[in-house]
Amino acid sequence: MAFPGPLAPYAARAEETRGRLVTEAESSIRTPFQRDRDRVIHSVAFRRLKHKTQVFISHEGDHYRTRLTHSLEVAQIARTLARALQLDEDLAECVALAHDLGHPPFGHTGEDVLVECMKPYNGFDHNAQTLRLLTKLEHRHAAFSGLNLTWETLEGVVKHNGPLTGALAAKDEALPAAIVEYAQSHDLWLDTFPSLEAQAGAIADDIAYNNHDVDDGLRAGLFDFEEARDLPLIGPALKAAETRYPAAPRDVLIAEAVSDLIGAMVEDVLGESRKRLAALKPENADAVRRAGRAMVAFSPGMESDLDGLRAFLHANMYRHHKINRARSQARRIVKSLFDLFFTEPETLPPEWRERYEGADEARREAILARIVCDYIAGMTDRYAMREYRRLFGVEFDG
Repeated sequence: MAFPGPLAPYAARAEETRGRLVTEAESSIRTPFQRDRDRVIHSVAFRRLKHKTQVFISHEGDHYRTRLTHSLEVAQIARTLARALQLDEDLAECVALAHDLGHPPFGHTGEDVLVECMKPYNGFDHNAQTLRLLTKLEHRHAAFSGLNLTWETLEGVVKHNGPLTGALAAKDEALPAAIVEYAQSHDLWLDTFPSLEAQAGAIADDIAYNNHDVDDGLRAGLFDFEEARDLPLIGPALKAAETRYPAAPRDVLIAEAVSDLIGAMVEDVLGESRKRLAALKPENADAVRRAGRAMVAFSPGMESDLDGLRAFLHANMYRHHKINRARSQARRIVKSLFDLFFTEPETLPPEWRERYEGADEARREAILARIVCDYIAGMTDRYAMREYRRLFGVEFDG
């Protein structure tokens, strides 16, 4: 079949994919990366993102971002970057759509609780959980577990923030067990950077969440319009919008400013990335992987401004008392559910309990902990609330 083009020499090429762990006949109408994207979209884990927290608990309003709407925004920005840099748009989109699949309910709060609960049992990491979902926990095919995605997609999902081992790894930490286990059968080059397509997906994530957190925070009243005017990046964008449209309502001004700022960040990334690629002159995708630094990046000036914006959001939005109250409630829900299922596995649904009952006796405790963790991590916010209410007979705000 015809493959997308024209692509830059350093783009990932679907016709040169390193393939899937389980060999399959290729499609006559879709490239391997298109099939990967479609498998992600049709997965159960992707649908569940609709009711998983980004910042606001899902029941707090219909207009705030969820993990699903965030992932769609990231995918749109990733495709824009990929097209401008002459990369494979389907691979960039697929990595963007899959990058948050492993997040548990209630955002980073849910993750923090599972990290603590799983400390004695090889830990929890949302990135590794994404890999578990894609390679093991999704059950949609008779011939294999997981979605059997291509090497390039799995590499991009696992390494979207850079190398995991070696001198270039961002953190000197032991690898999550799920990644170690998978790498034994499918080497994802954990000591290199990923493809440019994966790098585009990663920076699209930064662009999306910084902008939509400002948008959601202003609309929710967690900080006010006057405070926003003095912020790096969003402040000048708001003032410019007010100058162009002095009679526009504030909601419209916010939307105009956020739209302009996303555009400015995309342009900045394209300028910096082209500069780095021109200096490196990579002849193929593997040259990018071995470059020693990310090729898709913000300029130093934009990165500095983003640091200021992030600091404000952490202090005034992510730590706002309304958000802290929701987090406190979320911690109780996740911890209570974990403790109950772990100490009383007979309360697990039959399909989950059966996995434990057939486990090796010597490892039953660790296996049970992982089963409970997988079950809870797959929950949506509202399902976790419903389980908590059903099992403990406790009502809560909202």
